[in-house]
Amino acid sequence: MDEIALVDYDPRWPDLFELEAARLRRILPSGLITRVEHFGSTAIPGLPAKPIIDLLVGVNSLAAARRDTLAPLATLGYAFWSDDPDPSRMFFVRGLPPNGPRTHHIHMVALDSPFWERLRFRDYLRAHSDEALRYAQLKRELAAQFSGDREAYTDGKTEYVASVMRKADAASAADPA
Repeated sequence: MDEIALVDYDPRWPDLFELEAARLRRILPSGLITRVEHFGSTAIPGLPAKPIIDLLVGVNSLAAARRDTLAPLATLGYAFWSDDPDPSRMFFVRGLPPNGPRTHHIHMVALDSPFWERLRFRDYLRAHSDEALRYAQLKRELAAQFSGDREAYTDGKTEYVASVMRKADAASAADPA
């Protein structure tokens, strides 16, 4: 079973992200990676999270990434989810059960992927601590309710995330800078 277990924010998470991003840049083919971002709950100071560092990795070519990243990432302990129903990304897990615990997720996408929108959610919560507190409460409630059901836990956040994205859109429209 893949248990949902939230922990309090760990101030080491940004450093763990930086270390892993540097490892990826060293091991993957030169010129393939264009951008690496820390996102998800571990990227939002003060927010409780599953202790998994999410990395959003932009690549010049998803086809080249499919060809050139599987073996190098396997040497770092990453398992590739080949059955991912979303063909617009590549998803890797370090510590995939039963070889866990999970420690890192890599979401590898092209630069024009809508997946980059997730950074707006991160940035909005970073800038609005009151909203981050509401999200923390929801996460705790869902983790208690769905401790053994990762999909239900994630689905339970969908409406809230959409509401924050509307707020981020409104804030962006009000401040075109």
